[in-house]
Parts: sequence; structure tokens; C-alpha cells
Amino acid sequence: MTDRFDRYTRIKASRDAGILTLMLSNPKLRNAVDEQMHHELADIFVDAQEDDQTHVILLTGDPDGDAFCAGGDIAWMKAGLEGKAASPSASEGRRIVTTLLDVEKPIVAAINGPAVGLGATIALFCDVIFMGEGAQVADPHVRVGLVAGDGGAVIWPQLVGYARAKEYLMTGDPVRAAEAERIGLVNYVVSDDELHAEALAFATKLAAGAPQAIQHTKAAVNMELKRLAATVFDASLAYEMISFTRDDHREAVSAFLEKRRPTFTGT
Repeated sequence: MTDRFDRYTRIKASRDAGILTLMLSNPKLRNAVDEQMHHELADIFVDAQEDDQTHVILLTGDPDGDAFCAGGDIAWMKAGLEGKAASPSASEGRRIVTTLLDVEKPIVAAINGPAVGLGATIALFCDVIFMGEGAQVADPHVRVGLVAGDGGAVIWPQLVGYARAKEYLMTGDPVRAAEAERIGLVNYVVSDDELHAEALAFATKLAAGAPQAIQHTKAAVNMELKRLAATVFDASLAYEMISFTRDDHREAVSAFLEKRRPTFTGT
């Protein structure tokens, strides 16, 4: 399409019958969030909201990446630690979540593989979530010595309660599809082969409805979530920015690249 979405390179956009499909695309790194994708995620939902031809958004991962989104790019983290690249900025991280929450158009997620870290956060902030039976969701910030500050501390407790949220956020353990549906983390689990068709059918159902009524209903429901995000998000993001400077994060990045278990010291 020749429009506002042409400038994106890490997010593929296509539109049909009022449904805008956004595909996270960094297939060589399992659709991980590198510096460029992080920049693009901070803008894409503003463009989607302002696009008059879009009534519903369908968000998924590039199937060539064999994942919905594998989370933050470890190589980018290493380059940031070495001063060779800019580390993720707090303002940009905040913008990703706040603009996602500000979109009044309904967003249907199709989790077509692992949704990890920021990838999990983005998926879970969507309005209706479909998940392939072979997929899993995880927020393993702590496993790389980071605070789960990019939105996980906001959305997980609202979906599954505080006890389960703390369990998964403090361990980074993955939630498999059947369990994710059972505890209310996602709406539907379907076969991997039928995932796109099922998510698209639901998006089509929404696109056939009364746009303003649906959008303003979503906006009303999101008011409390936005209030909670305003209370929690800035603090959790600040904690995460601090954790980027800690030795434990450096150790975790080195261990990951060296394919060994990290040894954390609390520094």
C-alpha cells in the first residue's frame, strides 16, 4: 500500500475490508525487537489510530520468524552495554504502551509462536487474543537481570491476578497455550493451522459492527486500565532503566551469548 505505513521496515502492514494487519517482522531473529523495531513500535499505533480506512487491527508475527516476537534483541542489549548503540529509551518504551492503550480501534492478536518479553506485553495489551496451541507466552526480564518494567507489571495482574502474575514475572517461566487460556491470560486457543483464519474471522465480525459504538465501548473499558498504567508504569519503567546499568544484566547478556548459565551477584 502507498500510504503512511510504507516507512515501516520491521512491521509489515496490509489492509483489506477495513482490517489492518500488522505483522512484527524480524525473521532472522525470530521477530525480536531490535532498535529499529523499537522505534517503529513507538509510532505504529498512532498511525493505525489516525488511518481512516482502518476499523480493526489484527496483530501477529511474521511466520518466517517462527515466533510472534522473541522479545528484546540480546545483541542490541550487548551493543548498548558497550556504548556501540543507544540502549532502549524510557520515553520510547513508555510511548509503545501508552499509544497501544490509546488506540480506540479494537486490536485482535494472533499469537503464532513464542511471545516473549516486550512481545508478550504487546500481545497481552490487545483486546481479544487468539493463541496457537503450540505457542507460549513469557516475560523473562528477570532472566536477563532486568525488571519487568515495560508493561508486564501492569497487564499481567489485571488478567490473571496478583499471585499468578508475580509467580510468572519473578521466574520468567513460560505459559503454554492451554494454561494461558485456562487462567484467562488469552481468550482463545486454536490449532496452529487455524489461528490466522480464526483471528481474521473475529476481526471481520468486529469490522462489520458499528465502529463508533465498538470503539467508544473499548475506550470506556480501557479507562481504568489506563489509570492503573499511569500509576504503575512510570515507576516500573524507571526500575527497569536502573536494572540496565547493573552487573547482573551484564552477566546475563554475556551468559546468553556464551550459552551458559548466568551467575547473579545482586550488583
